Amino acid sequence: MATARTHLLTKTLALLAPGTELREGLERILQGGTGALVVLGTDRMVEAIGTGGFDIGIEFTGTRLRELAKMDGAIVCDRDVTRILRAGVHLMPDPAIRTEESGTRHRTAERVAKQTGFPVVSVSASMGIITIYADGVRYPLEDSQAIMFRANQALQTLERYSHRLDQEFANLASLEIESDVTVRSVAAALQRLELVRRITAEVDQAVVELGTEGRMVQMQLEELVLGQPDADALLLDYLPVPPDAAALAQAREAVAGLDPAELADLAVVARTVGLPGAGDLDVPVAPRGHRLLAGIKSLPRAVADRLVERFDGLQALMAANLEDLRAVDGVGEQRARSIRESLARTAESSLLERFM
Repeated sequence: MATARTHLLTKTLALLAPGTELREGLERILQGGTGALVVLGTDRMVEAIGTGGFDIGIEFTGTRLRELAKMDGAIVCDRDVTRILRAGVHLMPDPAIRTEESGTRHRTAERVAKQTGFPVVSVSASMGIITIYADGVRYPLEDSQAIMFRANQALQTLERYSHRLDQEFANLASLEIESDVTVRSVAAALQRLELVRRITAEVDQAVVELGTEGRMVQMQLEELVLGQPDADALLLDYLPVPPDAAALAQAREAVAGLDPAELADLAVVARTVGLPGAGDLDVPVAPRGHRLLAGIKSLPRAVADRLVERFDGLQALMAANLEDLRAVDGVGEQRARSIRESLARTAESSLLERFM
């Protein structure tokens, strides 16, 4: 499903996931052939546009929701759906608020969600669907089988993308060892990272929607993303000016904002994050060494940063002897040997993979 998902919508989907009391109650309403309108939260605005009904203030259960839905009017719950606050409420949102819906209940639900900022759930027995309205988004719920099918397809895609990502970074490591990196190689690695991030987010969303039924999908997802490369280390290595945390976040967000056609264009990716060459993919670049040092798990980030500051690029770092390494604050004899051996192993394995 291509609907843009906001934080509020994602949180609401978790509240409606299979296995929750809210989902159970909504399913019972559908099975009973009736409809419902449920507001998830209340404040003065909700009170102002609601008339009639009665205060109830009871603990939320799916059974109680089903029984109260037999009455005319909306049901108002607290934000976390732990209590049913009011029932039988006649909601009168601003009729000037634009809505694309045709049915009375759905039009009211969309307008209430837009006017109050709270998620609203509409149940249509005639159409057999449950629809969420949140942050200006209309989101019809899918059944678990459809979500599971979508999740499994996404997992298969993620497995392929992860394999390609590993290949891309292995190739980049070889080029770094040989001092043969171009903007093209870096942009391709960033592109692969973003593709993996997007499909991972899609699987994550399916896990949220599946609720208790998504545990196996979650386990498979965790296995696939374990040990994936870090975009920050890549950006730290290749952006012309060493970026701070804010600049790194800005670069990540810029890539995340690219549409599929833009992401497919490596020159656009390169320009978006500010790589050298203004989109010329054949411009040579040299890494500072952050990425390969990040692969040494026992090396603290602060020490890695000092190593990068001390040596002028990855080649100088790899050429450093033990005495040179020990001159860096935080690097003793044992750590110096560990760094040397790790970088040597990386160089050897990268070259072997490249020429096998």
